[in-house]
This record gives sequence, C-alpha cells and structure tokens, in this order.
Amino acid sequence: MRYLCTILLFFQIAIVQAQQNPYGLTIINTKKAYKESVSRNPDNGLIDIQKAVPGVVLDIRYATKDNFMQQVMYPKARAFARKPVVAQLIKIQAELKKSGYGLKIFDAYRPYTITVAFFQKASDKNFVAHPKTGSRHNRGCAVDLTIINLRTGKDVPMPTPYDSFSKTAAADHPDLPPAIKKNRDFLIAVMEKHGFRVLYNEWWHFDFSGWEQFELLDIPFRQL
Repeated sequence: MRYLCTILLFFQIAIVQAQQNPYGLTIINTKKAYKESVSRNPDNGLIDIQKAVPGVVLDIRYATKDNFMQQVMYPKARAFARKPVVAQLIKIQAELKKSGYGLKIFDAYRPYTITVAFFQKASDKNFVAHPKTGSRHNRGCAVDLTIINLRTGKDVPMPTPYDSFSKTAAADHPDLPPAIKKNRDFLIAVMEKHGFRVLYNEWWHFDFSGWEQFELLDIPFRQL
C-alpha cells in the first residue's frame, strides 16, 4: 500500500508538471533542463549529501509516514543539496566532530510539487512555504537538521521534535531550560559561521546564503 501511494503521488506530480504554473514561476521540471543548468554552472548540481559528507546520518521523515502529512512523500530516504551547500556541510561536519558531534539530516532538496502538497494539507500555514514563492528547499538551498552525540549516537536535546508546529520551535524562543537553549544556540552558531541562516520559527531549518541565485526545481528523486 505504501508503494502504491508513492506511485499515485508521483503520477499527480507528473500532471502538475505538465500544467502552467499558476503563479508565473519559472521552475525547472525536466531532467534535460536540469542537466543543461548544471552544464552552464556546475554549482547548480544537486549532490547526494550522504555520499559527500563523511559520517552524516539521515532521518528522512518524508520517506516514511512519520511526518505531519502522515503519508510517504519521498520514494527513498535520500537527501540532496546544491554543490556549494554540500561543500559547507562537509566543513560543518568536520568542525562538529572535534567536539564529539555530527550532523543528522531530516530534509534537504524538496521537489516543488511536494511543497504544493504540504501547503494544501498543513494546519498551520506559517510552518510551510507558499507555492506562490516556492521554498528554499525547492532551490536545493535549505537543510533541516540537528546534531547527534557521536559517542552515544543519540540526538542532542533540542527545544522541540522536528516539524513541531509550536512557538517553542522558534529560533529565539527564550523560555527554555539552560541546557536546551545552549544546544540550540550552539547549532545555530556553527551553521551561521558557515554561511547559513536559521529560519525564525524553526530551529532546525537553515537557508544557505545566496539561495536567490538558484532556480526552483521540481525534479523527482528518481531522476537524480
């Protein structure tokens, strides 16, 4: 049943790709167009994070039903990001390792059609991107992540679980235990040192500086 739902989802994606975008957005939605963009500028390439970043851990919730949509959104548990983004993630991972920590990725590149589906179903629209602008995830320039303790393999305690639609998830929420606040602020500081900016209402979401230079994408994982 899970795989049938995934097949149906991507059938819907194909239909959307064939239609004109109602918001007038320019979206790369064919493998040919994507390859041409990479040929023009190698930085446009979407890199497999797990293959590029030594020791990175993936916890891709949208490849399971353990997410706010309560359905499988990705056919495989994979994470991609533009070449310059991954280059910085490699540096961050190396820096974290010195302190006994490592990266755990929840999500990275997200096809535009998935963003449309999120917006349609989300109970709180403040926590999902509007299709009229698209998401930094659609540009391959955003990562949702946390850090783990390398000795135990467990997540470092943070203010909320991933994708928590609560005010406590805010990047500057003040009413937290000191240890939790220290962990959150440490993560934010390391990410910002390497060219990322945290999203104001999601401590786990980081946008790469210069995301505006990259086009919106709607390339399914199976074509990468």
